[in-house]
Amino acid sequence: MKRKNRWYLLGLLPFVVMVALFQLVPIVSMLTGSVRPEDGAGMTFGYYARIFQSDYYLKAIQNSLLISVFSSVIGIVVGLACAYSVTRFAPRMRDRLIMVSNMTSNFAGVPLAFAYIILLGSNGVFTLLFKQWGWDVFAGFNLYSWSGLVLVYVYFQVPLALLLLYPSFYGIREQWKEAASLLGASHWQFWRTIGIPVLMPAVFGTLGILFANAMGAYATAYALVGSNFNLLAVRIGNLVSGDVVTEPQLGNALAVILGLSTLLAVYLNHKMTQRLHRFQPGSVERKVRGRRKWPKLKSPALKEEL
Repeated sequence: MKRKNRWYLLGLLPFVVMVALFQLVPIVSMLTGSVRPEDGAGMTFGYYARIFQSDYYLKAIQNSLLISVFSSVIGIVVGLACAYSVTRFAPRMRDRLIMVSNMTSNFAGVPLAFAYIILLGSNGVFTLLFKQWGWDVFAGFNLYSWSGLVLVYVYFQVPLALLLLYPSFYGIREQWKEAASLLGASHWQFWRTIGIPVLMPAVFGTLGILFANAMGAYATAYALVGSNFNLLAVRIGNLVSGDVVTEPQLGNALAVILGLSTLLAVYLNHKMTQRLHRFQPGSVERKVRGRRKWPKLKSPALKEEL
């Protein structure tokens, strides 16, 4: 068995090499590059000081955080409603909807921005069509602004939230609903006291993933607004591969800040998920069983009876 396990571990070698080359090496290069001076000698934290002393880069961090929070919250709210609706369909229809959601969640980047420009841009199909009909639906809407970016981000946040949340609804058993109904609880009371607390760990975990997904989105925002809107991911791209000036060390420092903000959000959601798990009925019952000390039975007759 030990020899077989060694061969199995050897089979994992390509995966380990791939993870090291495409994840560990870039992370180490980013961290070391953010503290390496231009001459390559010694170590400096001047790039971080420059970022936090510049209103331009602080505004980029603020815009990225705000758009990530807004799109994640909207995505989680709409995704919850969609996930619950999907579970109400027949299995064949549900599988088709999940397939469409999977395709939609992966439809991002330049194609998504181009599709929105064609449909809702200044000369988009719907914009011109509604204007010709005399409808002022998009009169005050600008696709190349804050509201336009949030709308585009929500497009790929909602199907991702649906895919991550809909399995959680199957964890709510029908027996719980029947028992609550027999005890006189209304539909809203069941969801307020049982259904929503059971779903909250999945909701917070999904919220962290959506936030990280929005923070790291680059191609969609760059194709839609270019450098006209100050976002952290766009600033990093311009510093690393800009047409005029390149400052890869400063870009590495911004990338470290981006990674730390994303890790912090995921960590907070993880801690909140663990905290919510403690108050769920199953975990509380397991803790009580683990801490309960049963008395020792000294009587052989009582032991045999039990």
